[in-house]
Amino acid sequence: MNVPEMINAGQLVLKRWEPEWAGELTAAVHESLPELIPFLPWAHDGYAPQDGRNFIEMSVRNWDAGTEFNYAIFTSVGDLIGAIGLMTRLGPGTLEIGYWMRTPWAGHGHMTAAVSALTRVARTLDGVDQVAVRYDAANAPSARVAEKAGFVESAREHRDPTAPGETDVLVTTVVKA
Repeated sequence: MNVPEMINAGQLVLKRWEPEWAGELTAAVHESLPELIPFLPWAHDGYAPQDGRNFIEMSVRNWDAGTEFNYAIFTSVGDLIGAIGLMTRLGPGTLEIGYWMRTPWAGHGHMTAAVSALTRVARTLDGVDQVAVRYDAANAPSARVAEKAGFVESAREHRDPTAPGETDVLVTTVVKA
């Protein structure tokens, strides 16, 4: 899969993660913990610089393996404001988008712009039939982003919650390629 390492998204730029951004990633996670902890099992008060380095190292390995393509989201002036990625875990023909936004930049349409841009790119890749966004039924901000980016609900499934704010309902939304 020929996934670009950088994507221009209007006033945002999505860039493949680089090791030197680990400190800023850690700061962004800490700044956003109240919004992240309820829905992301990896987000916790003890998130340390090594956790940021580990995430970036994993991202590099998974990119090279062709299983996950993670990006840092930057503003046009270079502020790191979130993360987004394409994952192959839903099987052949489907790419899943996962994302989170740094708290001060949330609610301003930035994530919708990033998801829309990444969706446009994903739909051009060979073998991609659909792009999906999945979120917990209680995660209203993620649901709004998916809806604004043109995703339509396709399924609900019951699962065991993995983070403290989750319900037992996972919503899947899709856009056909």
